[in-house]
Amino acid sequence: MNPQLERLEGHLERLRLFHSKERLSGILEEAAKKDLAYTDFLEELLSQEVAAKTDKNIQMRTTMARLPYVKTLETFDFGFQPSLDARQIRELAGGRYIDAVENIILVGPPGVGKTHLAVALGMKAIQQGHRVLFLSATGLIGTLAKAHAENRLEEKLKLYCQPRLLIVDELGYIPVDRHGANLFFQLVCRRYEKGSLILTSNQRFGDWGEIFGDAIIATALLDRLLHHSLTINIKGESYRLKEKKRAGLLAKVTAQETDEKALKA
Repeated sequence: MNPQLERLEGHLERLRLFHSKERLSGILEEAAKKDLAYTDFLEELLSQEVAAKTDKNIQMRTTMARLPYVKTLETFDFGFQPSLDARQIRELAGGRYIDAVENIILVGPPGVGKTHLAVALGMKAIQQGHRVLFLSATGLIGTLAKAHAENRLEEKLKLYCQPRLLIVDELGYIPVDRHGANLFFQLVCRRYEKGSLILTSNQRFGDWGEIFGDAIIATALLDRLLHHSLTINIKGESYRLKEKKRAGLLAKVTAQETDEKALKA
């Protein structure tokens, strides 16, 4: 190997510019063919290094976010959910709500795309350099309860306050006891005006007293969550039912149920 090339690669490795080290020979050959100026060559080298580091950081933050899957706004079918304002959602994707420490609450029946939107907004936040964490409401409250029992609640609350964006999915699908409601309230208070939340729920705010088993805690929660927030109500059909309709499964199930009722009659 060319001694000068070895020295250059050694410098790049010490500077932790690993992508540039791997691509150096190829970039040099390409620069020679194109007769690039020194500044153009340097810009090409560093641009590729920045792109590689950015991709690596996005992958790392995506893994740390614990998303249930990776979905984007580009794959969301806004035409199927006319109650949604696509322009509003795309504006939210810009991340201003995170800078303003505001919350987003997605409310609607099961299957209308609440989790898809939450994940997609989380992906946008990750691409913008923010730390994100996704948790199911049941898992979150269960973890807090376990930490409380083990005298590690303070440690866990600090951990959940670190992400700039915390996504809590499916709040209200399973009732929460008063102890769990109190623990969740403590987390909301800790993050209040310090970090953004995205919550998805299938329950109206008026029913949160039943979810948490305590109207006072529910009111206190809503007071903090709604103070700096945007609530988005989705009133469309279930995407899962749409797929069944396309496959003709829903019609078959309905016909089968009708036949069974007729036989029983």
